[in-house]
Amino acid sequence: MENFKGQPRLPKFAVPKRYDLQLKPDLSACKFAGSVSIDVDIVAETRFIVLNAAELSINPGSVSFSPRNSSKVFDPKKVELVEEDEILVLDFAEALPLGLGVLAIGFEGILNDRMKGFYRSTYEHNGEKKNMAVTQFEPADARRSFPCWDEPSFKAKFKITLDVPSELVALSNMPVIEEKVNGPLKTVSYQESPIMSTYLVAYVVGLFDYVEDHTSDGIKVRVYCQVGKANQGEFALKVAVRTLELYKDYFAVPYPLPKLDMIAIPDFAAGAMENYGLVTYRETALLYDEQHSAAANKQRVATVVAHELAHQWFGNLVTMEWWTHLWLNEGFATWVSYLATDSIFPEWRIWTQFLDELTDGLRLDGLAESHPIEVEINHAAEIDEIFDAISYRKGASVIRMLQSYLGAECFQRSLASYIKKHAYSNAKTEDLWAALEEGSGEPVTKLMNTWTKQKGYPVVSVKFKDQKLEFEQSQFFSSGSLGDGQWIVPITFCCGSYDKKKSFLLQTKSENYDVKEFASDSNKSAWIKLNVDQTGFYRVKYDEELAARLRYAIENKYLTPTDRFGILDDSFALCMARQLPLTSLLTLMGAYREELDYTVLSNLISITYKVGRIAADARPELMDNINQFFINIFQYSAEKLGWDATQGESHLDSMLRGEILTALAMLGHKETLSEASRRFDAFLKDRNTPLLPPDTRKAAYVAVMQTVTSSNRTGFDSLLKVYRETDLSQEKIRILGSLPSCPDQGIIREVLKFSLSPEVRSQDAMYALAVSKEGREVAWTWFKENWDLILKTYGSGFLITRFVSAVVSPFASFEKVKEVEEFFANRSMPSIARTLKQSLERVNINANWVKSIQAEQNLGEAIQELAYRKY
Repeated sequence: MENFKGQPRLPKFAVPKRYDLQLKPDLSACKFAGSVSIDVDIVAETRFIVLNAAELSINPGSVSFSPRNSSKVFDPKKVELVEEDEILVLDFAEALPLGLGVLAIGFEGILNDRMKGFYRSTYEHNGEKKNMAVTQFEPADARRSFPCWDEPSFKAKFKITLDVPSELVALSNMPVIEEKVNGPLKTVSYQESPIMSTYLVAYVVGLFDYVEDHTSDGIKVRVYCQVGKANQGEFALKVAVRTLELYKDYFAVPYPLPKLDMIAIPDFAAGAMENYGLVTYRETALLYDEQHSAAANKQRVATVVAHELAHQWFGNLVTMEWWTHLWLNEGFATWVSYLATDSIFPEWRIWTQFLDELTDGLRLDGLAESHPIEVEINHAAEIDEIFDAISYRKGASVIRMLQSYLGAECFQRSLASYIKKHAYSNAKTEDLWAALEEGSGEPVTKLMNTWTKQKGYPVVSVKFKDQKLEFEQSQFFSSGSLGDGQWIVPITFCCGSYDKKKSFLLQTKSENYDVKEFASDSNKSAWIKLNVDQTGFYRVKYDEELAARLRYAIENKYLTPTDRFGILDDSFALCMARQLPLTSLLTLMGAYREELDYTVLSNLISITYKVGRIAADARPELMDNINQFFINIFQYSAEKLGWDATQGESHLDSMLRGEILTALAMLGHKETLSEASRRFDAFLKDRNTPLLPPDTRKAAYVAVMQTVTSSNRTGFDSLLKVYRETDLSQEKIRILGSLPSCPDQGIIREVLKFSLSPEVRSQDAMYALAVSKEGREVAWTWFKENWDLILKTYGSGFLITRFVSAVVSPFASFEKVKEVEEFFANRSMPSIARTLKQSLERVNINANWVKSIQAEQNLGEAIQELAYRKY
């Protein structure tokens, strides 16, 4: 018995083949009863059966094992649920016969309010509050709904039956084959599923409307949502139908099930979940309201739908063998969602926006406390923490780098053969590399192992000397410290023109490359850009002369948006790592004053926020000039776009307008603040006023909060009124994300208190954590005071990590590191350990950066000159 405790994986002497599951949820008492009969293959001599179960009460008298070819029934002499290991151990008096048999178990459980397992979500119908029952089983929570082998490699078929109130809709992975109404209850039976992992099983019970369409090959697609919101499902429905058709061609395998349902759930911890044939979403990721959703909301719906549907092949049909390979699911689905979105909406230029994914991956992976893409998972409690920017964003970025290196056609062909070979089974990272290696003849395994098996990435330094380019790689850390990682780096570069692109693999620490033809006199000012289009997962550091040439090329608009983005982002990272003075970064930022590309400007905006915060800690006396300089950078694009949309303008301009105006509001730009206030007043009188469409609402809300104080709180109260009156979750989140930008500490305290009130769904509270720099201390005090409540509400899922990182990371002093460490000394736990270390590392990086800016000579004069330069 003791052998089974404390083990990361279940023993393999019994294997499930098919589950026959019957559940009866009671939505008012928030509990459920159930029974399961599992066809089990006993493959090795044992008198034990060990499977997963958690938070269930097992009825010992209901447990039995009946071998297939025998009339004998085996009853266990002991039934033990080991809660700390989430396992159910059945101990029989004698060894079980080898071969197939049926394991029967009766059980009861609770519809919890923690957004995991089989849980309850609340909604309003005709003014009355009601419960719905929903599942979220990834990574390891099917065991909270029924006893099962809750590991991805134990794939089986599922036959599900639900007993539910007869007026409700009950959905599962497969189509309904029969509904039998019996008074107030009905029994709903579903078709048997193909073989799949437990984390993909799903059922939802509640009151819903739906919209429906079909793919060209007859797959029925529906979007379900709260009653009265059906028209908000139309956009996602269109995207889903087109995406299914696209993936069928791309993967060269048809969608494997007879139907696809997508459903919006009011309380949902993640963005969405790819359950086979029944995909669950947060409302913000599935519903789109023509009148009140912004362009950014529309794009989010499209990319999330494309991501979840990619999983129907990559994850559901071919499943990772264990959580170490989670990145195979998530990195791949992230990458391919851009491919699909780009195909459906080419005008969104979504591949340029992919750079945001790349940057998020680089930012987390620049920490010493990062982890490799393939990370050892020893216990279910550790899985939640790896649903992060490494698995998703670095994963997607290295796939994009590999596809760019191998070529799109070869990559697609090899992928299709990988899916065919591993369909209805499990795969490891090595299996994907083997398929790509076979299809391309390139050393894919050797190349990619350097990117997935070690953490971090290189910075490639480049110098121009004696008609040669000298390349050198070293591990990049945001802390500025040195690492000893080494990679096989696919280098691409252009000299003076995109017609002359060169590429090679940098396999050693350093290498020279002859560029005589670019060194001629006529080319003295020719620019040289490495990592063309930012397809490589690395940073580039140029010597001073090459950097000056690139600045000139940016000002003269010679470079593509992706390359302009890369130069800016790398310079910001090098400045944070103290390898580039702040003066150099600010001078470079000045070269972007006529920038109009959405993705480049969006990154420029987030860099100004970060630089502004650090500079305020380091040299508060320079802040007026720094803000004036930042306002100057954004004036050009703000004047071009204005507050009002023009007829037929692009989706990207609609998104950019909101971000630029929000930035000017944050910087305290007087004209923006007064115009925002005028438009907000009109909006309060008429919620459909054309003066404040969804794309500019966040900017107006942020502007309003800039002038709110504890003694003049009208704007704050007005925003809370709008929050309470809307039933659109996107609007609620726009408001929640704007409230904490207020500089008044008393108001910040109120906002944080509001975030934990019943008026805010617990999944949304973290939007209120993005406090102004004046609010950092208030947020930290509030966090400590409310730690027990936060732990109780969020302690069992991944959302708690968002609280830790949002509250701790913005600080910039060594004293604060000690204070935070002291607070967590006796409060840490496995599910936040990694996040806490990463957050403290960020505080140390900020503190060192502050010190280096304080020591920077002539910074004041340089900023004065930049702020008042006449162009």
